[in-house]
Amino acid sequence: MNYNDVLESARKCIGPYCKACNECNGKACTNKIPGPGAKGIGDVAIRNYDMWKKIRLNMDVLVENSDIDLSSELFGHLFKYPIFAGPVGAVQMHYGDCFTDLTYNDILVKACANHGILAFTGDGVNEEIVKSATTVIKAVNGLGIPTIKPWNLETIQKKMALVEESGALAVAMDIDACGLPFLKNMTPKAGSKSVDELKEIVRMCKNRPFIVKGIMTVQGALKAIEAGASGIVVSNHGGRVLDQTLSTAEVLKDICDVCKGKITVLVDGGIRSGSDIFKALALGADGVLIARPFVTSVYGAKDEGVEVYISKLASELEETMMMCGARSIKDIHHEMIKVCF
Repeated sequence: MNYNDVLESARKCIGPYCKACNECNGKACTNKIPGPGAKGIGDVAIRNYDMWKKIRLNMDVLVENSDIDLSSELFGHLFKYPIFAGPVGAVQMHYGDCFTDLTYNDILVKACANHGILAFTGDGVNEEIVKSATTVIKAVNGLGIPTIKPWNLETIQKKMALVEESGALAVAMDIDACGLPFLKNMTPKAGSKSVDELKEIVRMCKNRPFIVKGIMTVQGALKAIEAGASGIVVSNHGGRVLDQTLSTAEVLKDICDVCKGKITVLVDGGIRSGSDIFKALALGADGVLIARPFVTSVYGAKDEGVEVYISKLASELEETMMMCGARSIKDIHHEMIKVCF
């Protein structure tokens, strides 16, 4: 089975909104929510995708002809690739009835762990989502990262207890989820967090690395560092929480320049190929998250679909590194790309 086979299979069961496009660029789904589209006019998901294509590669093959090492470290753990599956919630609503959040996370977490990377899992109003996700993460020896929504602190504390029991490598909070409809007007109040509140959440982690997902400015990155976070994800939530934002590619380098040596920087948003991954690393990121294509991979062929997609990305990344003169992930640097925006 190849990736085209996976997509063809996914199209038969994925529901009416996602089109399982050959490359997920946000153009077929635009502002259709429910579905994988973006908020408002729907152009943020498209912009995320398009801006990676405005970064071009500098080819240089006058280097030693040695093996390519794709391995990458995250919080002291070595992975085969600097690629991680991003958190996705409400898959049944947005992608169709073949899977629920519980069954989706079960397949994704196990498949990613089996093939050398890890998955971030989602969260929702159903308490069983985090319970189930942390249970499967425990079953794969902690190789997963639960992503907790910015609930009130009491609710976060309860969910952190489940994370502690799972032995998860780290825990994340998609702080930009405060813009999702189901988090608005909740009682007790949920949503955005101050630096002091983030400090309290970091204390709840009991020395487990805490990642703040949804950082789009240098100021936001500095606040995460002040709060004691171990990592950030440069992310605009796929354009689903605020219309008319910049793409992640456009803000990544400035954030990485400030964060270098202080905090781990991951990035998501429209990254769809091995060359996109290379560009993100060249801009300074330590790794990337990819979400929507992992959904189509699960819907298309479950574990095998995930394996096929990971292999596709790894092969593309290896080829890009070979042709640009990088023999390891650490060799990738800014001079290997040309930013054309």
